[in-house]
Amino acid sequence: MPKPANPTPDFFGFADLLDDGERAELAAIRDYLEAEIKPLANDAWDRAEFPFEAVGKIAKLGLAGYHYPEYGDGRPRSELFSGFLNLELNRVDPSLAVFAGVHNGLAMGSIHGGGDQEQRDRWLPDMAAMRTIGAFALTEPEGGSDVAGGMRTTARRDGDTWVLNGAKRWIGNGTFADVVVVWARDTADGNVKGFVVGKGTPGFTATKIEGKIALRTVQNADITLDQVRVPEADRLQRINSFRDTAAVLARTRGGVAWQALGVAVRAYELAREYAVGRVQFGKPIGAFQMIQDLLVKILGNVTAMFGMVVRLNQLTAAGRAGAEQAALAKAFTTTRMRECVAWARELFGGNGIVLDYEIARFFADAEAVYSFEGSREMNTLIVGKSITGHSAFA
Repeated sequence: MPKPANPTPDFFGFADLLDDGERAELAAIRDYLEAEIKPLANDAWDRAEFPFEAVGKIAKLGLAGYHYPEYGDGRPRSELFSGFLNLELNRVDPSLAVFAGVHNGLAMGSIHGGGDQEQRDRWLPDMAAMRTIGAFALTEPEGGSDVAGGMRTTARRDGDTWVLNGAKRWIGNGTFADVVVVWARDTADGNVKGFVVGKGTPGFTATKIEGKIALRTVQNADITLDQVRVPEADRLQRINSFRDTAAVLARTRGGVAWQALGVAVRAYELAREYAVGRVQFGKPIGAFQMIQDLLVKILGNVTAMFGMVVRLNQLTAAGRAGAEQAALAKAFTTTRMRECVAWARELFGGNGIVLDYEIARFFADAEAVYSFEGSREMNTLIVGKSITGHSAFA
C-alpha cells in the first residue's frame, strides 16, 4: 500500500511547540475564520470595499484583547500563540489581517507602549472590544523609509493644546478609524511625538487611495492635517523621540514575518489542492515531476520561514529579540513568500489569474506585504549595521 499523502504545510510540526489548550483554541479560531471571514474575502477584495460586518465577527473572537489580556479576557497567551494566530488570519485573508494588525498592533500597541496609565485605561478597553477602531499615521507622501529623519508633519505647542500640520499617506483603516495615532515632529525640540486624534476633529481629512492592486480590501488613506488642535491630554505621554516609535515598529515587523508565512502557507495549500485535483493527460498534475518540484520548493520555503519566525517569538518571549532579528525575519520571509506565491500561481496556469481559484488574490497581496514595515533594502541595512558595526544608511 502506498503511504498516505501528508498535506500539512507545517511539515516539521512547529505547532507541536504550543500547549494542548493553545492548539485547541487555534483550531477553533481557524474553523470560525473559515466559516465567517473567508466567504467575505474575494468579493470585498474585488470591489475594493471594506466588509464592515467583519468587524463584529472579528470582535466576537476577542482577537484584539489577546495581545493585552488586562483589557481582554485576562488570560495571557504565549508569544508563539500570537504568531500562529497571525498566521491563521493571513491564510484566510491578508487584507482583513492587515485591518486587525493596524488596529491591534500599531494603534493599540502605540497607546499601550507610549501612553500613561490614564490614557491606556481611557482608550484600550473599547479598542480591545473593537467598539473603537484605531489607525496609525506615520508614513508621509514624501517620506517612507526616511521618515525617521525626514518627517515633515509638525506639532507646535500652544498652551495646553498642540497644533498639527502636514500630510500622511498609506494609512490603513484611515478612512473610517475612530482614533488615529499621528506622529509629528515637535517644532520646539525637533523630536517625534505621538498624538491620538479623534475622527471628526476639525482640520483632519482622510481620502481613500484608489486603484490598488494589492490588499484591495484595506482602506488606505491620504490624510491631511490642517491646523488640527489636539489637547496635551491626548499626546502619548511616554513617547519622547522616534526611538520610542521604532520600538513599536520592531514588534510589528516581527508580526509581518508571520504574515508572510500565512500568505505562503495558503499559497502552498491552494497549490497542493489544485495539483491533486486537476487532471491532465489522464492523471492528476501532482503526479508529474515538474509540478512536484514546484510544490517542494514552496514547502521548503515555508518550512524555513516557520523556523525563523518561531525562533523569533521564542527570543521575544525571553526578552532577547532585538530590532535586527525582527528586520532579518521580515526581509527573509517576505522574499521567500514572494517566491512561493509566484510558484503557486505558475502551477495554476491560466486559472491562476482569476479570483475563483483564490491564488490570484494572494499573489497580488504578497506585493504589499513585501513592501511595508520597511522594505527589504532598509531591513537589510539594519541587519548589516548589526553584523559589521558600520552604518550604510545614506
